[in-house]
Amino acid sequence: MTNIVSRITSPERRSFLVSTSAAAGGLALGMVLPFGNEAQAAERANYSSDTTLLGKTPGNEVTAWVFIKPDDTVVIRIARSEMGQGTMTGLAQLVAEELDCDWAKVTTEFPTPGQNLARNRPWKDFFTAGSRGIRASNEFVRQGGATARMMLVQAAAEKWKVPVAECSAASSVITHGPSGRKISYGKVAAAAAKIEPPKEVKLKDSKDWKIAGKPLKRLDTAPKTNGTLTYSIDVKLPGMLCAAIRDCPVFGGTVKSFDAAKAEKMRGVKKVVQVGKSAVAVVADHWWEAKVACDAVTIDWDLGPNANVSSASIAAILKEGLDASTNTYVGNENGDAKAAIAKGVKKVEAVYAFPYQHHATMEPMNATALWTADRCEVWTATQDGEVALAATSESSGHPLPKCDVHKLPLGGGFGRRTTHDFVIQAVGIAKQMPGVPVKLIWSREEDMTHGRYHPTTQCKMTGSFDENNNLTGLHMRISGQSIIAFVAPHNLVNGKDPFTFQGLNAAGAEGVFGYTVPNLLIDHAMRNPHIPPHFWRGVNNNQNSLYLESFMDELALSVNQDPLEFRRKLLKDHPKHLAVLNAVAERAGWGKPAPEGVFRGLSQHMGYGSYVAACAEVSVSKEGALKIHRIVAATDCGYAVNPAQIERQIAGSFAYGLSAMLFGECTVKDGAIEQKNFDTYRVMRINEMPKVEAIVMPSGGFWGGVGEPTIFVAAPAVLNAIAAATGKRIRQLPIKDQDLRKA
Repeated sequence: MTNIVSRITSPERRSFLVSTSAAAGGLALGMVLPFGNEAQAAERANYSSDTTLLGKTPGNEVTAWVFIKPDDTVVIRIARSEMGQGTMTGLAQLVAEELDCDWAKVTTEFPTPGQNLARNRPWKDFFTAGSRGIRASNEFVRQGGATARMMLVQAAAEKWKVPVAECSAASSVITHGPSGRKISYGKVAAAAAKIEPPKEVKLKDSKDWKIAGKPLKRLDTAPKTNGTLTYSIDVKLPGMLCAAIRDCPVFGGTVKSFDAAKAEKMRGVKKVVQVGKSAVAVVADHWWEAKVACDAVTIDWDLGPNANVSSASIAAILKEGLDASTNTYVGNENGDAKAAIAKGVKKVEAVYAFPYQHHATMEPMNATALWTADRCEVWTATQDGEVALAATSESSGHPLPKCDVHKLPLGGGFGRRTTHDFVIQAVGIAKQMPGVPVKLIWSREEDMTHGRYHPTTQCKMTGSFDENNNLTGLHMRISGQSIIAFVAPHNLVNGKDPFTFQGLNAAGAEGVFGYTVPNLLIDHAMRNPHIPPHFWRGVNNNQNSLYLESFMDELALSVNQDPLEFRRKLLKDHPKHLAVLNAVAERAGWGKPAPEGVFRGLSQHMGYGSYVAACAEVSVSKEGALKIHRIVAATDCGYAVNPAQIERQIAGSFAYGLSAMLFGECTVKDGAIEQKNFDTYRVMRINEMPKVEAIVMPSGGFWGGVGEPTIFVAAPAVLNAIAAATGKRIRQLPIKDQDLRKA
């Protein structure tokens, strides 16, 4: 998923468009945010280049990215969000590498989106999703570090009255070669801050990296371990009240009326308010008081037209789309797949299904808002600070210069926090409590039943072979929801959602269909039930990889070919796809005997610019109990900024992906989501997690993502191994609902 914040008019017009662009087409959220002289003046009145953004610590800003204190501490500003994926440390490594500073003295801070707008957006966009935290910003953050280094060196040269060419920098110290004189960054930072930044900056070759590319410890490990890290849910402000909320259980429903008499008399309650058209909130001294009182409010709901929708009725709509000829859109096509399949000597067909899934972040949705007659501020966890700012401005009724959002570390994002319904609610509540900070926290039940869900789809796969068992045609018909149709329908391309075809594209840098098939057709029958779909870690790559890679095994086995060799023939024109597949096959010992009772399965995919593959080893008992023993995973992300963190990301993505495969399913009854907590929406336990062996094999020349790609290959590799173990092909998730006893 790409995010671009670009100007849509000349700089003099002082406006920009916040948009989220899909790999094959744009998703423009369409919010025009002014950042003209009024906004700049308002912010600069409170801004000083000789203090940090978040406090009054003395020092000097050399560039927007680099602030240096007198004791040589380097504060690196990070615009992207940190939600456990390590982006904060990785970006700091890139800046520090070009800055040539002492890594032991590096710390970080988040600028606010309000500061970014006021200063003509020196930190670019804040969007953190689609595995773009590093790959989309690596160049300009490195330039920020390199520019600061050049300015510091020039300041030292001017102080010594020597040519700049005679000076060099390393580990926060500038050295004059001929004389041996040395001076630290902290002693020349003030002078450097006054120097005109150079117009041309040369960045280092990755082979010369000393900080970037190394497995350094994360900067946020200590505060997370000792409990000092403040998450959004931990925010405390003087005089703060807390709010709990109940939204209509059926999406699209509204509040007809409510009776707050009982709740208003309960301990700690300050006010009961309606929020928008569909929710009621209680404000109290403490959150539990607010929650208990909110439960006591009697609400008469208008459930709307979706009150009778069920999982079965949704599945029927999707099933109809598998053979439909209307509302269908082609994503990738070459040759004539339908004709080739009709003429094939052998035909193979299978239908797969993928359920709704919840993000299930450990930290439920929450935000703290303070509204006054002339300003509104929000403290929250967000994957896009600028969109959160736009939501704050719209909900508060104040112009952007009168608003700001204080971004905190996320207790899980996974795409859920790219949307800001909870921010709009928090501001709407605070607006009814002027001058009082109000922290809104969704209960776990509210969070589970009012999320934005991984879209549900079905897929019919059809392949054909000639008399020599060569694959001659492949038709992949996807039927199901479009995320773009829900999030930004104006970005559909002649009705088509290009985002649906993630990892299945004919070309491009994001996700290429790696197999060479002479006759290919991949199309989508758009069917949109009322449950709101959204970006969920890996997004459409997840089901697309599962459908394709499971069916590749089915095709191979139908003509008695080894699944690895079958793929190798079809991947011959895509060497990077093939390289990661070969790497996992070799490491796992494909073709060699597995331990007794253990069976292997393969998968490969390209998404978010990276090439990934996996080989899973599983066993299934006579009673049908599944044990995933090991997964070998390879990733080629172009450049590896922190190899140790990439290994952890791979393991983490498997924990998330395997949880979804084993247990992840949101079902619909009477128009509402049924699962309300982790007792009915399970995640993997530690004893269920397999051993993960990561192969990080960056080939250079491109920047790929890390946080999401390996999740694509987790489920299909395991499903293929289960089929090898049992003779049963699982075509519908989650596995918890399937009988795995041998056929």
